[in-house]
Amino acid sequence: MRYRPLGPSGLLVSELCLGTMTFGGSEGMWGQIGQLRQDDADGLVKTAIDAGINFIDTANVYAGGESERILGQSLRNLGIARDEVVIATKVLGPMGEGINQRGASRYHIMEQCKQSLERLQLDHIDLYQIHGFDPMTPISETLEALTTLVQHGHIRYIGLSNWAAWQVMKAIGIAEARKLAPILSLQAYYTIAGRDLEREVVPMLRDTGMGLMVWSPLAGGLLSGKYDRDGKGSDGRRANFDFPPVEKDRAFDLIDAMRPMAEKRDASVAQIALAWLLHQEVVTSVIVGAKREDQLTDNIAATKIRLDADELENLDKLSALPAEYPGWMLERQGEYRQR
Repeated sequence: MRYRPLGPSGLLVSELCLGTMTFGGSEGMWGQIGQLRQDDADGLVKTAIDAGINFIDTANVYAGGESERILGQSLRNLGIARDEVVIATKVLGPMGEGINQRGASRYHIMEQCKQSLERLQLDHIDLYQIHGFDPMTPISETLEALTTLVQHGHIRYIGLSNWAAWQVMKAIGIAEARKLAPILSLQAYYTIAGRDLEREVVPMLRDTGMGLMVWSPLAGGLLSGKYDRDGKGSDGRRANFDFPPVEKDRAFDLIDAMRPMAEKRDASVAQIALAWLLHQEVVTSVIVGAKREDQLTDNIAATKIRLDADELENLDKLSALPAEYPGWMLERQGEYRQR
């Protein structure tokens, strides 16, 4: 397991991060994603820690707060030292029927941080992330609330999730101009079967030095290699919850290309897909979730895989995004200056 700084900070996080979306679901969407109870969650957390993972991600909306509660109890049950693990959670989504029980307002952020700390049984959150863009709340209000939480010691670092590049840059500008707490990371969807992030967000990350946490690196399980082109062959999460959107033909072409790479290494297709992400310089940590310990162990083994130059080139060609304006014009006009 390798460790990387989280954005422009001295905080080191493991290249894999344990995702806890499968903890605590009972019905509806969360029940389809995962229904792990305390004992099973304890097993996954122990497997992750034993493998060198020091980074765990959750959110207040996961199973209506149950994911946070189970994670906090797991840390207690396993006797994990607080200074040996980096805990990240998120705020934005509805946490009740009230009109102000949602969004990125100061009102909602301050209240939800307190409730997340109670569920996690912690005195501080290491990375507190805004779970999406709130078009109603001024960015300045959100950042000032987060800075207050940093100053009070309730959170240590600030991150964003699912924001567009222009939104992130606007937030960075506001934070710098008002001398607010800096934004260190972005959590976003990125996978070899969905490289949309590379159009605007990846150049922004490279320019700012922000860290990237990748969610759904296997495209909701599609890149596990368990599914056929007709969608059959597994009763996994994709069978009941077809998310995130993926161009299926391209994804299955990639799976076909990754199978021989996996077989050559006595590995799984999922490991190759994860290894590709770990080869991308912009990636800080890849979030891996699981319902069973053997699934998590398989994902962890991806950290040992090194793809050679020919394999990376082949996968890059198969997964490349079609050229779009202004990208192709920026590349054309900037080429001679880069040389």
